[in-house]
Amino acid sequence: MRYRKLGRTGIKVSVIGFGGIPIQRVTEEDASIIVNKALDLGINFFDTARGYTDSEAKLGAALIKRRKEAVIATKSMSRTGEGMAADIQKSLEALRTDFIDIYQLHNVKDEMTLKQVFSKNGALAALTKAKQDGLIRHIGITGHIKSYLMEAIKIKEIETVQFPFNAIETAGVNELLHDTGKTDTGVIIMKPLAGGALKKAGPALRYILEYPVSTVIPGMDFLKQVEENASAGSNPAPLSAAEKQMLEKEKEKLGAAFCRRCEYCLPCSQGIDIATIFLLDGYYTRYDLQNWARERYRGLPVNADSCLECGECEEKCPYSLPIRQMLKDAAARMAN
Repeated sequence: MRYRKLGRTGIKVSVIGFGGIPIQRVTEEDASIIVNKALDLGINFFDTARGYTDSEAKLGAALIKRRKEAVIATKSMSRTGEGMAADIQKSLEALRTDFIDIYQLHNVKDEMTLKQVFSKNGALAALTKAKQDGLIRHIGITGHIKSYLMEAIKIKEIETVQFPFNAIETAGVNELLHDTGKTDTGVIIMKPLAGGALKKAGPALRYILEYPVSTVIPGMDFLKQVEENASAGSNPAPLSAAEKQMLEKEKEKLGAAFCRRCEYCLPCSQGIDIATIFLLDGYYTRYDLQNWARERYRGLPVNADSCLECGECEEKCPYSLPIRQMLKDAAARMAN
């Protein structure tokens, strides 16, 4: 495994980190096996969040005997100082640790949120105090809209930034990386496989590692994923011409309007599993698996035609996807 410095935090992190969203779907026992396998293969950076249901608790249980080997990053959607202070305590308890290496402002997505978290009684004030008290070591920010992140990293307290970047989503990345280079801000890359849209993890991860980033955090909930992802972190070879061509073809196939499976649109008031429907629709349209996708779509407890078009999902989507129309299109294809 290769390691890079996480900006001015000075922490050495594995170039492949561990994204903590998928372990929500496995048992605590399986999560422990997966996390310990990651550690055994040299992965030392683990990212989770207050909002990832029991991800913090599972990670804490898995790391309790190997805490010194791990760099733990978590995050909170709280925007006020009071709310953030409460969430820090909850994270410490769930993670079973007396300090957290990096605590991040989660999904700062607009000017109003930026002003709120940086206000006198905002979330940053609580993070700063927690750092002074030794409860956290470093402060970071995460988001999907790069222009706001470029503003945020001008604040001296912000030491790391986390944002989506992959072979498909490249807009604004060079500009943001230029700024992180000037401020020596640690760079954490989420959604490296475009929410599962990129099927060959090795080339997709190595593509990102050719850029000046600190660590890349694919989500993992199977041992095979851990092994494949860790292998990419040990391979310094640049992408071959064939690998570059393959990624370019995937980009052309997907286009711009596709679901990254971040699941910020959930829960749906009607119980529609939006991300799963779009995943199945992707198999239907891109991988010539129409019968397979249709069969699984019909087996869902609630399908796309239950949508009432309330629009709540679209308000929450960080990519501004036309979810209502996409659900209609998916239903038209897979319900027949």
